[in-house]
Amino acid sequence: MKKTNLIQKSSILFLATLIMSLFFIGCSDDDDDDEYGNWVESSTFDGDSRANSVSFTIGSKGYLVTGYDGDDYLADTWEYNSDSDYWVKKAPFPGTARSGAVGFTINGKGYLGTGYDGVDKLNDFWEYDPNADTWTQKADFAGTARYGAIGFAIGNDGYIGTGYDGSEQKDFWKYDVASNTWEQSVGFGGQKRQNASVFTIDDVAYIGVGIHNGGYEEDFYAFNGTTWTRLTDLDDDEDDDDDYSILLSSGAAFSLDGKGYVTTGIAGSITTNSWEYSPATDTWEELPVFEGSARQNASTFTFDTKAFVLMGRSGTYYFDDVWEFRPNELENEDD
Repeated sequence: MKKTNLIQKSSILFLATLIMSLFFIGCSDDDDDDEYGNWVESSTFDGDSRANSVSFTIGSKGYLVTGYDGDDYLADTWEYNSDSDYWVKKAPFPGTARSGAVGFTINGKGYLGTGYDGVDKLNDFWEYDPNADTWTQKADFAGTARYGAIGFAIGNDGYIGTGYDGSEQKDFWKYDVASNTWEQSVGFGGQKRQNASVFTIDDVAYIGVGIHNGGYEEDFYAFNGTTWTRLTDLDDDEDDDDDYSILLSSGAAFSLDGKGYVTTGIAGSITTNSWEYSPATDTWEELPVFEGSARQNASTFTFDTKAFVLMGRSGTYYFDDVWEFRPNELENEDD
């Protein structure tokens, strides 16, 4: 009897030890699966759902202008207060209602140009003063009228390039604020494209993705206002340790804390995939997916410590939601 009890106790102890071991292994695996990069839904946009809008930021305020809601081309202007998470309607954009335009910020003022009004491609160019809440027409963009281009600022100069004017383009033009003039910028060695993505880090613009002749472009470039530098392609299968493919168009791009980000867009179909770019190593890392619905033609706001992805469309459905991206938080699908 004593021998039987001893065997039973030993078996129970063994099973308990085994269960605890499996528990700790499971916990360890869960910890390993934790990923940084959390999406948190913010205050819903007060205006009409839309896609292909222009967005730019000035201080702690974000501005969303124009776009298309599935029925109408739009010309309204909205201001987002990133500190208190609310929207205010501002003076309407006085130019032609449009979608597919570009925008950027220089010296506390916003700029908007190009686009499509449902009939014509456009090349007009406008300045927004947030203090006076006024729009002023400036010198027309000197390139061909187009939509699906990209725009960005480096220092005190603005740039517009690529896009579609009846065919895809690859030219870039520089805008001088002081003289209100345009001049063609130093040549871009990449492929023609429309619906590309751009983000800026420390006065360097990083440009990639987009579509040309029905195919996704894989080349990726940095531009500092003087020199174009080709970086590692976005379809990198040469190194088994860094195998990735970021081929899409109509994606949302932004920068935060010295890193670049690309999310959503069309990659065969609309996607929620998200990627982080490190300029120090010229490498990409896949992140937790965007937690809103899959979409294309979304807009972005980039502030000093916050970044947002908002609006966009899925087929004929247009969105009015706003999502903040927090790169240093663990993914949490319940917030």
